[in-house]
Amino acid sequence: MTTISIRLDDDEKKELEEMCSSMGMSISTFYMLYTKKALRDRRIPFEITAPKDPFYSSSNISQLKKADRQIRNGQVVEKTMEELEALESE
Repeated sequence: MTTISIRLDDDEKKELEEMCSSMGMSISTFYMLYTKKALRDRRIPFEITAPKDPFYSSSNISQLKKADRQIRNGQVVEKTMEELEALESE
């Protein structure tokens, strides 16, 4: 038998203890069940996803296409950094 230690936020640990207790088990039993399920199914027993990069959101792509059209049509306003900073202070 092996012992594994994990770090949990105090509030999350308390909430997990309460949840497990309401199901009639300890946190140790909870992790044992989780491990057995993962090993039996050979996968993590829930879906893990990462959020999409917001750069590729539909609204940003739309704005990029609009800017591209403006550049191609010569609708570009050029300003120096000093001019931009002056606009900011107005």
